[in-house]
Amino acid sequence: MEFPAYLTIGALKLHPHPVFESIAYFVSLRLAFRRFRKSTVKAEQRGVVIAGGLIGGMLGAKLLAIVQHLDLLWTAQISFVMLLIGGKTIVGALLGAVFGVEITKNFLKIETATGDAFAYPLIVGTVIGRIGCFLTGLSDQTYGTPTSLPWGVDFGDRIPRHPTQLYEVVFMIGLLIFLKYRERKPYLQGDLFRFYMICYLAFRWSIDFIKPDFHPLLGMSAIQITCLLGLVYYRAAIRRLI
Repeated sequence: MEFPAYLTIGALKLHPHPVFESIAYFVSLRLAFRRFRKSTVKAEQRGVVIAGGLIGGMLGAKLLAIVQHLDLLWTAQISFVMLLIGGKTIVGALLGAVFGVEITKNFLKIETATGDAFAYPLIVGTVIGRIGCFLTGLSDQTYGTPTSLPWGVDFGDRIPRHPTQLYEVVFMIGLLIFLKYRERKPYLQGDLFRFYMICYLAFRWSIDFIKPDFHPLLGMSAIQITCLLGLVYYRAAIRRLI
């Protein structure tokens, strides 16, 4: 298999990353809007809440991506400029969206927990997006460290690596199944989303140890440090849910 694995439709040759990213955004937003309609938030306020989440998510995704790859500023300036243009991270997007929504809800005097509507759409969107990351190969910089395991993938540099994108796909599918099972039990409003965030942040903190990223503090990357800060934010929910 060659990377990037371009998608051929007739005479068109499409790069997998923008294709799968666009599908991920479309599907997850559509599912989120559909589920959010069932919330107790007033109809005229729903769009404002989602807009707050989107703005916070975009800012968080971009800011954390820049901090994550600050080493490129000294070692590969061109790559850093490209990062400024197109770089983003899921962890930054999620936490940025959380704070964007909370700030918006505080402004609108909304006390209802709204996250449950977004847990499943985010999982589905992440699965689709990570498939695109895998098909993109080395340029996406989401691959793992070299490995001698039989499922190591050569993304084009003749070095078998952990396919961490696929690890995330498998984890998210498992989390989806587990959340559907857990949903049958009584839970507080917002706990579905809190549990999703706790699980995902813990997973990303763990999996990023086998990614060849810049690890400036205690052997951890900026994303891992942010994951720990996110888990501190959810510490009350962790004590109650785990």
